[in-house]
Amino acid sequence: MSDAKIPVIVLGGTGYVSGELLRLIAGHPRLELKAILSDSQPGEPVAKFFAHLAPIYPELKFSSLDEVKQLVGTLPKSAIISAAPHGVAAKLIDDVLAAAEAKGTKPRVIDISADYRYSTASAYEAVYKHAHGAPNRIAQFSCAVPEHLDKITTPHVAHPGCFATAVLLSSVPLLSLGLVEPRLFAAGITGSTGSGRTPSAGTHHPQRHSDLYAYNPLSHRHTPEIAALAQVASQVPAEFNFVPHSGPFARGIHVTVQAKALKPIKTPELLEALKGFYAGKPFVRVVGEMPHVKDVAASNYAFLSAAANGESVAVMCAIDNLVKGAAGGAMQWLNRVFDLDETTGLTTPAAGWT
Repeated sequence: MSDAKIPVIVLGGTGYVSGELLRLIAGHPRLELKAILSDSQPGEPVAKFFAHLAPIYPELKFSSLDEVKQLVGTLPKSAIISAAPHGVAAKLIDDVLAAAEAKGTKPRVIDISADYRYSTASAYEAVYKHAHGAPNRIAQFSCAVPEHLDKITTPHVAHPGCFATAVLLSSVPLLSLGLVEPRLFAAGITGSTGSGRTPSAGTHHPQRHSDLYAYNPLSHRHTPEIAALAQVASQVPAEFNFVPHSGPFARGIHVTVQAKALKPIKTPELLEALKGFYAGKPFVRVVGEMPHVKDVAASNYAFLSAAANGESVAVMCAIDNLVKGAAGGAMQWLNRVFDLDETTGLTTPAAGWT
């Protein structure tokens, strides 16, 4: 591509992931933000909801759906990143793409919701218990962690969920390399931002502060997504037993995946296998020491480590749920879709003392 800036439209206005997208777009040398959609807040200043972004976007206002549909028809090529919630995103994306098609323009979509992560409408409906909003669009989307799909063959991409990203980064090498039995056990702890911006009993600070608890054990809605994407990436059908936990911090995910080894293996050999699997993948760091959430918070990096005692293996992964697990992963896909270096605008390290 030329050095011309790529116009970007963000769908799904006022949530945490949208705020992260705006922050990352502002620091990306090849992107130009054209609009951010909030059909419930059209005309309202973005800084009203994201005060920390006011120095960067002092005049930016939310656009309506009609304004976005008109805009996309004027841009021959553009990037659309959707941070709309599941159950809403599919129809919203379909409406915007239909408006573009009517004008002969060709946007490329990266969706962060769950709506295009499944290969069939029935698979999606089995998990989310409602009809898919645009089943005719499903075949136009690929879904994978960026590190697990070398070539994109569809016009649009769906990014896996934050828990799914961490579990897949940990488990796909084990399955792909034939190191473990295809029955895996995963425990994950997520920060409160993973529950969205609207407070609830489980995310309200006095309840969550200094507390730790499991929820939806062995029935979390990311589990079928993890199993399906792991099979596509590794070519190995596997059973996943996943127990998520709510942690007393705002951002970050820590996951531990355990499995029984198919043949005797010790920690040094396992670490070397992981390093080889992720060689050339700039956002995955395999380290000898145990990963900490503070190593990755607010960055697009994933830190992995591992242990093995001969019979059992454990892989630990820390990511930022809002960046690598959502907005940053989507930006990584955007770079790939538009033939930019995958790391463009994403190499800022974690703050370390969040």
